[in-house]
Order: sequence, then C-alpha cells, then structure tokens
Amino acid sequence: MKTFLKFIALTVPLAGGLTLAAALPAQAETVLHKGNGAEAQTLDPTHSSIIAEQFILKDLFEGLTIFDAAGKIAPGAAESWSISPDGLTYTFKLRPNAKWSNGDPVVADDFVYSFRRLENPKEAAGLANLFYPIKNAEAVNGGKAGVETLGVKAIGDHTVEITLERPTPYLLQLVANQSALPVHPASVEKLKADFVKPGNMVSNGAYSLSEHVANDHITLVKNPNYWDAANVQIDKVISYPIDDQAAAQRRFLTGELDMTFEFAADQLKFLKDKLGDQVHVSPNLTNEYYAFDTRKAPLDDPKIRRALSMAIDRDFLAEKIFAGTRVASYSFVPSGLPGYTPAKPDFASMPQLDREDAAKDLLKQAGYGEGSKKLDITIRFSSNDNNRRIATAVADMWKGLGVEVSLLNSDSKSHYAYLREGGAFGAARAAWVADYADPENFLALPTTASKSLNYSHYASKDFDALVAKSYTETDPAKRLKILEDAEALLARDQPVAPLLSNADLWLVSSKVKGWQDNAADEHLTRFLRKD
Repeated sequence: MKTFLKFIALTVPLAGGLTLAAALPAQAETVLHKGNGAEAQTLDPTHSSIIAEQFILKDLFEGLTIFDAAGKIAPGAAESWSISPDGLTYTFKLRPNAKWSNGDPVVADDFVYSFRRLENPKEAAGLANLFYPIKNAEAVNGGKAGVETLGVKAIGDHTVEITLERPTPYLLQLVANQSALPVHPASVEKLKADFVKPGNMVSNGAYSLSEHVANDHITLVKNPNYWDAANVQIDKVISYPIDDQAAAQRRFLTGELDMTFEFAADQLKFLKDKLGDQVHVSPNLTNEYYAFDTRKAPLDDPKIRRALSMAIDRDFLAEKIFAGTRVASYSFVPSGLPGYTPAKPDFASMPQLDREDAAKDLLKQAGYGEGSKKLDITIRFSSNDNNRRIATAVADMWKGLGVEVSLLNSDSKSHYAYLREGGAFGAARAAWVADYADPENFLALPTTASKSLNYSHYASKDFDALVAKSYTETDPAKRLKILEDAEALLARDQPVAPLLSNADLWLVSSKVKGWQDNAADEHLTRFLRKD
C-alpha cells in the first residue's frame, strides 16, 4: 500500500532577522481499501437495485433520511420532518447548508425531479414499485398519469412534501433506499446516461466519484462541499469488485484490504482463530432462495416445483456448508419482524427422508422419475464460493430424485442482468436484503407488478389481490394477517424455494474505527475512521 505525504512550509526565525522555510510532513491522506463483493452494474441511483451498488452509492449521494452507524434511521439531506395525524403527508425540511459537489445548493426541486424520474415509465427503474405508496406513483409508473401528478412536491427551496396513497409506517426507511437517492437534474438533462462517469458526476453525499475502472476498482474522494465535510475523516475510498471470496480473504490477510464483504463460510473458524474480533457475523433481514422459471414446462407445474423444494436439505446447507452462520429457512419472509408470523409449507415439519420420498411420489404423479420422462434442470448462480457450494449440494440432492442437473455460473452483474431482463432458466439463485423492516418488502417481489424482480415470473391473481388488499388495510394487525395469507399461497405454489436466512459476513481491520454491526448492513464511510 502506498502512502502519500503532503508537505507544508514552516517559517523558522534565524539570527539577524533571516528566516528559513523548512519542509515538514502534513497529515497523510487516509485511504480505505474495500472489497465490495461484486461489480456495480450501475452508479445511477434510479436504476440501482443490488447491495454492491448500495455500498458505493450511499457514499456518493444522500437521501432525505439515512441509516446511521447503528443502522437506525437518522436525518440525511433533510434535517427534520413531520407527519400529518392521518399518516398520509410527510413534510421534510432540507438542510439550508446542503450542497452538491459542484457547489450548487441542494433544493427541494432536486428531490421532486429525482422521484419523478424514478417513477417515469421511460426509465424502467427496477425498484419503482417499492414507492407505489406515494400518491399516483403506480399510475405514473404504469403510464396512466403524468409524472407531474406524483405526490412529491416542493414548497419553496427547502421543503419537500410527500403525499401517500395510504398510511405507510416504513416510509422513513423507504426514502433512505438507494433508488431514492437524489440526482443532479442539470447534469442528467445535459449528459443523459453519461452523468454517472468520473468528471461528470455531481453528487450530494460525503464523497465524489474520482475513478471507475470496470471490473477493477471505483475510487471516491472526500467531497469538500458536503454539509458535514469537517467530520468526514477518511479522504479516499477505493472499492474492488471481488467475486472470488478466497482472493478477497487473501488480500485482507496481507493487508491490501482494510475491509471486505462476504467470505467463505467454511473459513469462519480459521478466520476467528486468526483474526478474532476483526471477523463480523451479523444476522440480517435477508432471504436466500432459488427461483423457478414458471413460464414453461416442466416448471410451470406446481407439483414439480414443490418436489424440488421438498428435496432440499436446508439444515445441511446451514450447518455443513455455512457452519451455522446461516439459518435454514422455509418461508420467503425471514423471521424477526414484529407481529408477523412467516408462512411455511406443510412439508417444513416433515423429516428429511420422508420429504424425499414424498418428492419422488410428486415427480411420478407429474410423469417424471424411474420408467418415465427424464427431468433436466439447470441451476444458474452468480460466481462466488458460497453460491457454488449451495448449487453443488442442491444438485446432489436433486440427483437423488433421478433429476439430471447442470450448473451454470456467471459474474454477479451478468447473472442479475439476465434475470431482470427475463432470460429463461430452470432454477436461479437469488437473495433479497430488506429495504425496510416490513413483510411487504419481500412479498411485493413475486407480484406481477414487480416486472424486473419477479424472477420466477409467478402470476397468481389471488396472491396479487391479497398484497393489494394489504395496502388499503389501516389496522396494523389485520394488515399483517393479510400478508401472512398471501405468503401462504406462495408457500403452497413454491415459485420460489426459500433456502436460508443470512448473516452479513465482513472482515474489518482493527485499524478501522467506528464500525457497528447492524441488521440493516448499513456502514457509511462518513461514520468510519482509520488509524
């Protein structure tokens, strides 16, 4: 690692009134080297949807609210907010000293522009549906209303008012989402897609974009115009898109990386023994699952999907592959959400051997198995050691049913782009990290309204209707019961096979201070320092 020193001139008085300029080193530039886990597909907040982008974008841009170092909602570009008694209007007061990296003031119209851009159907933003609680958002995104009708408006330069279709208790978490980060309107209008390039990007967060070398690194530098720049202690962040977890681990152990996201779970004991409290395992609101392509035979048959899901030994995955760093899961919504009981399929309580026998019977009923047609399945997954281990194990489990299984892997960027663009597949590995602590954040994914994130292309009118009904129910307990009923349909039809509830795995050097494990997995660099 190179160390760069700056020098300052010190005037030293000498006899006879002469002076001598002596060069003394100033404080060295503080650089954080970070393993980001995967390549960012985009640095445009409107089109962002994966965690590898979140880690970078939230250093570059600041939303109305943020998650603080402990993972709690805190003021961001808005210094305060108020909520109307009926819960339908949120009024955010912007910081009067907030600026963009080029010196322009951050004003309310910037957020109006950004939210309209997010819902504009021409943008086809992947997470636009998350914001359907905003007045007219669904109509705008569906092309049935103009963007000017969206329930986000500016009241003067420093007040943003958001009007909702229905009370939305998680809105403060929602506006902290990476896709709700503001963009600089003048830059977007002038440069179009090129506004995300180094030298072009104008951002309002603690850092500015300096370099972006695809598949190599992204460099951010401290933004002197950030409203809280005086308290930002790391000068530069260099993020490396390392899918290879073994390589990331080696680079951390040699000191090349100060922190890295995700390491191979089977390395946990070795790393704990060697690194102690530099190893961080933090439970989070995440589900890891296999999506089945329900659009064509044979996986359009719920019996086959159910059989394949039944045969997966989730306890084996959790204990043998992940050494207890993940928990076996049968529900699409992870446990831990207050007042909500996740729905599980009826086979969740069956012994594994009984499940395997029942799975063979289901395949036989569908015309597959011994003396019948051969079932061929390809498992697609994004390249890293943990994903490969899961795919290999599941392939062995399915082969026990007489299924022919092949594996197909690609880098994370290509994998998720393929799924979002509607490419055909058999089974595909996916995961979802909660944007806000509410079951709707998970159950909105398999709806037909979720065009790019409903990877299985599940199409159930009953499921859609229940999720839609939850949006109009104002009684909190009744609303959660409706969502439980919706998840029960998902558990019955098995368009997705839940596998594991995850923990965030990080290696963080003892030189890095200010780190706090949290379920939101939010770690803004502005809250960190480095010795």
